[in-house]
Amino acid sequence: MLTQTFKPNFIALSVIAGMLNSTSVFAQTEQTQDIETISVLGKTYRNTATKTSLEPEETPQAINIIENEQLDQRGVKSLNQALRYTPGVVTEQKGSSVTMYDTFNIRGFNVNQSYYDGLVLQYLTGWNLQPQIDPIAIQQIEVFKGPTSVLYGAMPPGGMVNMIAKSPQAESNTDISVGTGSRNLMEASIDSTGQIGDSNFNYRFIGLARKQDSQVNHAEEERYVIAPSIDWNVSENTLINFNLYYQNDPSMGINSAMPASGMFVDSPTGESTNPNTFVGDKNWSTFEREFLLVGYKVDHKFNNNWSFLQNARYMQADLYQENTYHSCYTYGGVEYCDFDESTGNLSRNIYSTDESSKGITIDNQLSGYVVSGNWEHNLLLGVDYQRSKGDSAYKEFASSDSSFYDFNIFNPNNDLLDRSSLTETYAQNDDIEVEQLGFYLQDQIRLNNFVVLMGGRYDLYTAKNDSDVYGSSKVEENEFSYRIGGLYEFSNGIAPFVSYATSFEPQAGLDSSGNPFKPEMSNQVEAGLKYTSPERSVSSTITGYRIVKSDAIIANPVDYVDPAVQVGEITSQGVEVEGKWFVNENLDVTASYTFSDVEITEDSVYSLEGTTPIYVPEHMANLWANYFIYDGALGGTRASAGVRYVGEMYADATNTQGKVPDYTIVDLSFGYDFGYLDSSMSGASANLIVNNVFDEESYTCYDIYNCWYGAERTVELNFNYNF
Repeated sequence: MLTQTFKPNFIALSVIAGMLNSTSVFAQTEQTQDIETISVLGKTYRNTATKTSLEPEETPQAINIIENEQLDQRGVKSLNQALRYTPGVVTEQKGSSVTMYDTFNIRGFNVNQSYYDGLVLQYLTGWNLQPQIDPIAIQQIEVFKGPTSVLYGAMPPGGMVNMIAKSPQAESNTDISVGTGSRNLMEASIDSTGQIGDSNFNYRFIGLARKQDSQVNHAEEERYVIAPSIDWNVSENTLINFNLYYQNDPSMGINSAMPASGMFVDSPTGESTNPNTFVGDKNWSTFEREFLLVGYKVDHKFNNNWSFLQNARYMQADLYQENTYHSCYTYGGVEYCDFDESTGNLSRNIYSTDESSKGITIDNQLSGYVVSGNWEHNLLLGVDYQRSKGDSAYKEFASSDSSFYDFNIFNPNNDLLDRSSLTETYAQNDDIEVEQLGFYLQDQIRLNNFVVLMGGRYDLYTAKNDSDVYGSSKVEENEFSYRIGGLYEFSNGIAPFVSYATSFEPQAGLDSSGNPFKPEMSNQVEAGLKYTSPERSVSSTITGYRIVKSDAIIANPVDYVDPAVQVGEITSQGVEVEGKWFVNENLDVTASYTFSDVEITEDSVYSLEGTTPIYVPEHMANLWANYFIYDGALGGTRASAGVRYVGEMYADATNTQGKVPDYTIVDLSFGYDFGYLDSSMSGASANLIVNNVFDEESYTCYDIYNCWYGAERTVELNFNYNF
């Protein structure tokens, strides 16, 4: 169980101090935006695509940036929600109510762990424990597409997500926010920064308290965050940053699925479920997590051409859950199913997990600028290391009260379990350790308008799992990954690019013969065009890509005996188009379209060749527009609207259980600056957010026996004060 010894009263604290959760209604000139970006991101910022301060536009691979202003406008509460409008990303794979981890894929490949300020948020392999960063602490999110092993080591080939932390600023600024909304939302937060007196220290303090009912009945979502940081400007050439992030989640919604019968699949009984249906039991529904991140950065300039950055972090995390599950599977050629479609009866299994982990990560980067004739070299040499150790205690129980097993999804009674009737029937304890040491070298070469980016990396990777049930397994891999790409910047703002990159993903576990799984190896060819107009009012990117993953591992679609199988090869190819247009000082529009073609291209064992993995729609499209009013009776108003479309997806890995329907969702957001109404109210603003305006039902599925509802309509109102 978690020890919840620290739960500060942030609501009282926020009323006293300050917050940053709203968006300014003022449009900025492009020049002002560039100056502010340099300041806001901080001196230790390095972009995700190159681990340097080079502009992302100079990178011959696709990258999407989601700025803090966009997060505020949309009222996002998680990384899952923040990625809704990103091309090539399918987010919220387990619906809206499973909030204990972020579930998304990029270009058809699942991403199991994300990055925070350039360092990985370590995940307890095979289990549920994963730190999540609340958007209150995020300055911007960078989504880097394609293989990224050349800079980060073991990674999926679709891409990665790096959340850039808010950093201390020299200019004093404090923001306070309180909010309320659907499902009894109560939220208060503070974001305060500035110089400490006349010293060489700048500080930032971020705090958040949030509580809300879950979308499903009998569950809650509750969170408390503290994130202080300090910049010590030791000299003009040396900066040391100390940072801490603490998060306590006493309640994290649910972690269970439900059959598709009565959702988008007609039930033989003619009855239906709804987005509020809960298939667990309120007497056995606990999801709590607590974690701490403590880190530092040292940024030193040797001279105008050479600098060194060391970025390090310690992580400690705990999670406890009590939950139920159901399954339908084949064992020895016979199908067993806990769900009776003819009646709606669902026989649930009772379990708990108690998980903990500790880890360290450190990244050392030496950057240099060398000129040789007309050639400019931006060099990067790096060594990074990460290690995590964790354990999980898994238990299953049986109830002596038979009424618990008579649950019906169409007439749910969530108060059937008597905890005193439980008897432990199974226990499993796993100890997990992961270690990775990587050496990398990168050179960005510029000759006038021509840019070449190339790099290589060598990794030593080890993963161990000691289980008191399944025995011990160990994976040791030494892998080399690389990339090379070129980009040419024409004077009219057009920049064509092409690149080739590789990645690797070691996999823990054993195949049906008792041999360790081979590492999944991937490569990507990508080509496209980037465009920025001379006055920077229009920017766009179009890219085509082809990713091939060999020795790919998927869930076994045939037999429960071997839950994971190595099928052979998966190919993902597609096109992504994105553009932003500042039409005038009042209106800006962002739009994107994604076409994806993902299928298993080699499988000689399970007859899956030609099938498409789950969670992969063929078409997706997004549109977001902001309109600012500066004059007249409505002066100080911002009106924003978005439309997001996700196409239909296969409901299961064999592609035999039909498809999950497509959906189109409309979101609205309105902001108002009270300073336009009266100068004495300068700094006060409000933000009204309506997500899923028309309450469109959406779904995701692992198979038709395990599905989730998407988010229903929500309304949120925030009041903010800045001084």
